[in-house]
Amino acid sequence: MPETISSYSVEIDRVSKTEWTELLRGFADATIYQTWSYGAVRWGEKNLSHLVLMKNREPAGLAQAAIRSVPLFKVGIAYVPWGPIWRRKDEKVDPRVFQKLVGALKQEFAGRRKLQLRIAPKVVDADAPGLREFLDREGFRASGKVYRTLLLDLEPPLMDLRKGLNQKWRNQLNRAEKNGLQIVEGTSDELYSTFRGLYSEMIARKSFETFIDVDEFGRIQANLDDASKMMVMLCLADNEPVAGLVGSAIGDTGIYLLGATNDAGMKSKGSYLLQWRIIEWLKERGCHWYDLGGIDPDGNPGVYHFKAGLGGQDVTGIGQFERCTNPISLVTVRLAEMVRRGLNVLAGKFHPRHGNTRND
Repeated sequence: MPETISSYSVEIDRVSKTEWTELLRGFADATIYQTWSYGAVRWGEKNLSHLVLMKNREPAGLAQAAIRSVPLFKVGIAYVPWGPIWRRKDEKVDPRVFQKLVGALKQEFAGRRKLQLRIAPKVVDADAPGLREFLDREGFRASGKVYRTLLLDLEPPLMDLRKGLNQKWRNQLNRAEKNGLQIVEGTSDELYSTFRGLYSEMIARKSFETFIDVDEFGRIQANLDDASKMMVMLCLADNEPVAGLVGSAIGDTGIYLLGATNDAGMKSKGSYLLQWRIIEWLKERGCHWYDLGGIDPDGNPGVYHFKAGLGGQDVTGIGQFERCTNPISLVTVRLAEMVRRGLNVLAGKFHPRHGNTRND
């Protein structure tokens, strides 16, 4: 029998990949970061754990956790990126579901498995006061950087969205539309391979730091089911790719994941055309919001000003929270992350990385 929490029940590691994919489709706050494919490629399938919260025999909440532990010892971390998932599509938001779901995660991972539990809920800070108070009461503490992004409301008609663009941004879009550019879009590995070439060309030209693994995203794309695959859009000038964009649309929010442009794309304003096309595509998919994929106005002002031109609202996420009852797990994770940060600094010194900031 499932473990019981009040009138709810919890099922742990009882679903297949196909079943998990179908469950995700029922939630508005589902994202690529909670797909089985993303977790399997990024952390390894054997290192994933799946929790389903049931209410009246219907799924009420989900959480995919990536487990990093020391073999033979009950120490390590359970990480839930952009989760847990708790907002059912077309249903009224119920904070009690979030509370039950977090309680189940705490009981399983911090309690039974004695791991450090880290969650990063997909919740905007302005909507979070009650949830943050709950997390405080449950012994969670805030940790890590807070996700800041621009969120564009896709509910207005396209004509109104176009009017809402910054005047200079709209002028650049008008120029792009007159430059004889063509957009090719799809989800094939071939299109992604072409995008990867553009991305490599871009990082040879730019010099800002990132830890994005564009090849890893390619493996995720190959692993995703057809309905969940990322959309790859390429902008062509004279049949040659000059700019590219990769986005995801799972749940009610589309996410800008990756972008690339070459010198010809910069001149032809291909990125402006691609951003407008993905807005059209997200509306066609029924998405309510477009997340521009994170911003860093101080560290990356150029990308910030480009994204800000779309007219989205500057929002901050609720943040990342941790709960740990096992001091050995806490110390082990802290030491491991200190070593990893040190290696990243060395990698940055000797092998500069380029691109946009990662979201997770």
